[in-house]
Amino acid sequence: MIPFHHDHVGSLLRPANLTEAREQYKSGAITLEQLSKVENEEIIRVIDKQKQNGVLGVTDGEFRRSWWHFDFLGGLDGVEYYEKDTGLNFHKMETRKEGIRVTGNIDFSSHPFIAHFQFLNEHAGEAVAKQTIPSPNMLVYRVDQNEEIYPDREAFLQDTIAAYQKAIQAFYDAGCRYLQLDDTAWADLFSEEGHDKLRAKGLDPAEEMKIMQRMINESIANKPEDLVITMHICRGNYKSNFFASGGYDYASETIFGGLNVDGLFLEFDDERSGGFEPLKYVNRPGLKIVLGLITSKSGELEDKEKIKARIAEAAAYVPLEQLCLSPQCGFSSTEEGNILSEEEQWAKLRFVKEIADEIWT
Repeated sequence: MIPFHHDHVGSLLRPANLTEAREQYKSGAITLEQLSKVENEEIIRVIDKQKQNGVLGVTDGEFRRSWWHFDFLGGLDGVEYYEKDTGLNFHKMETRKEGIRVTGNIDFSSHPFIAHFQFLNEHAGEAVAKQTIPSPNMLVYRVDQNEEIYPDREAFLQDTIAAYQKAIQAFYDAGCRYLQLDDTAWADLFSEEGHDKLRAKGLDPAEEMKIMQRMINESIANKPEDLVITMHICRGNYKSNFFASGGYDYASETIFGGLNVDGLFLEFDDERSGGFEPLKYVNRPGLKIVLGLITSKSGELEDKEKIKARIAEAAAYVPLEQLCLSPQCGFSSTEEGNILSEEEQWAKLRFVKEIADEIWT
């Protein structure tokens, strides 16, 4: 049953030879074909490594991406990936100076991610091939807008929804049955600091929460019945760092009672994420709650009994059979990766499976 009782968010640490090949390609030392050959070899390897470590829903590790979101968004019609003067502000650091901007009407006609998924699916074997993409909210809240092209925000929202409906159908037609929408926009609702950030842009947090809900529900409204769509809500993941804090309380009714996804991957690995009480708004027996209790930001393994106790605590709000376990985020949301070793990464995924097996089997 997707999502699985032991699952993972998607991105994996990039091997050194892949990082080197990407740098060689950027400098012109190798061709795109040569880079793709390295990517293909490493993706096949990491699919096998996931299987060896008990992963049931395998990804390509996001090995063909530089960013978890910009690569997909920049490939949409009417969106461009570009170098900026400033990066994104994370806790005590700034990211690379890159972003996306609107250059025309938003649409989805073709996208390299479709072929990327087909390669993953071809090599997944008996495992489920899981595709991750940024949620439509990431375009709405992270793109540099062009008011000449979109003087009316409603037209921009409608075009984004239509583009995502086409994208979801394209992934399904390519064989995808497990699709995850990754979303950091919700984190702007989790603290007063986040609310202030929205207000500084002339946006009202309560109204934006309705728009975030609408963007998800309308984008997935036409999804085929046998396509499972989950969403990962994140507070930032860059070199083991974060950009937001705060519990789910403010948006809890909307997230847990108002989104039509099949599962929610949620950060619960430290005090920045708040408690489990917001889960009381989960009102559908089919909605899976994936508890991100294992941090991907460091290599040290958690105390198993404490993790089990926290799962039991969450089960006071959501039936145990609706709960799952995973790391709180990916291990490499950008190509730089988090600060842990590859073996520590695999140990984390084995640890998730070990705990899940003891609880649910």
